[in-house]
Amino acid sequence: MKFSIFTYLALSVFSFYTNIVCAEEPKLDHLSYSAANTLFSSNSRELLVAKRMLESAQAGAVIAAQKPNPVLSIGVSNFNLNRNQGNSNPNGGNSLVDKTLNSSVQINQLLERGNKRELRMAAAEDAIKASSYDLKDTRRQQTLTLAYAYYDLLLAQESVQIQMSNVALYESTLKAAELRLKAGDIANSDVARIRVDALRVKNDLRQAIANHQKSQANIAYLMGKENEASSIVATDQWPKMDAALSAAANMGEANLTSKLNQRPDILAADARTQQADENRRFANSLKTRDLNIGVQYQHFPGQGPAVGDNTIGAFVSIPLFTNYQYQGEVARSEVEFSAALEAKEQARAAAIGEISRSRADLNAAIDKVQRFEQQMLGEAQKASDAAEFAYQHGAIGVTDLLDSRRVLRALQLESAAAHADYAKAYSAWQAATDNEENI
Repeated sequence: MKFSIFTYLALSVFSFYTNIVCAEEPKLDHLSYSAANTLFSSNSRELLVAKRMLESAQAGAVIAAQKPNPVLSIGVSNFNLNRNQGNSNPNGGNSLVDKTLNSSVQINQLLERGNKRELRMAAAEDAIKASSYDLKDTRRQQTLTLAYAYYDLLLAQESVQIQMSNVALYESTLKAAELRLKAGDIANSDVARIRVDALRVKNDLRQAIANHQKSQANIAYLMGKENEASSIVATDQWPKMDAALSAAANMGEANLTSKLNQRPDILAADARTQQADENRRFANSLKTRDLNIGVQYQHFPGQGPAVGDNTIGAFVSIPLFTNYQYQGEVARSEVEFSAALEAKEQARAAAIGEISRSRADLNAAIDKVQRFEQQMLGEAQKASDAAEFAYQHGAIGVTDLLDSRRVLRALQLESAAAHADYAKAYSAWQAATDNEENI
């Protein structure tokens, strides 16, 4: 019965870990933002550097908690350089133990006073807190960088599609114009204008392809997939505005203050201020004299019939601050504490500015997208369709037709860019207002 239970547990554990190992990695040719974030969390080099800094701070806490080690000293003295007498013992035997050599064993122990060890440990714990918040702030900033890279890729893909459709449209228009030229229904100058615009659109397509390739390389680096950059295809749609509108509308000043106080960069600055205060107290504790206590066992035969060979002793060493009283350490700690306070205020001011800028960018981006979706694109499409119809029926010239197409293409690209700006602005707003628990 026991065997069957353990077998079942072993098979369950094996199946669990097999499922973890065999879990499929997100497909780069069908990459959602959440999948990109998963790869980023696993492969980000910037996060790895921040993790190493945290591990270093943790090691520093182990160092700070250690007490001074005792020191063992062993020595032999009183060697007689007289070859005839040597170190013979006039009182008795002449064995190695009885020779008139002064041998001693001594143990010294430094006793720290003034709570130095406790202050070191407190400062080390503050350093761990600061590094932990630095890791979270690095994740916050790099997640924003990933969002920018993802939406840049999405914009590049959409731009390539727009340019490709424009190239196809101009090529079909050029073929139709060349047929009309042969039939004598159009002037050669009109065909030349269409041909120039077709070549210009091809140049725009080539630039859009280059931008697409650069966007693939940027996000591939963040996900640790540099060798597979060309296969990355973003599949998400542009973020909806409902969430952004409600978030921006419900974010009052009190809520913003709460979010500000919980940001990881602010908390890291607080921890470093506390660490600087602990270091300042530690510098002042150096003025408290440490004691060096020692005990000694001494073996010195041949001192006389009434004198024993073995003696013990004890001593205490106390430093005398006659030349220096750690004025430099104290002054430096005061400066570092003042610098930490100023850095804290600087971090807070920068965070307030980041929130204000992100809110302004988000409001502007929302307005731009709404104009494009509700008015501009629809009107431009109607104008372009009317121009196409009029040109086909000879009501307008080729110049007006090409102008209407340029306007529509430019508005399509601007609309895609506006959606990308909104997606980035919303991501920046989330990064600026999210607290460390949500990162």
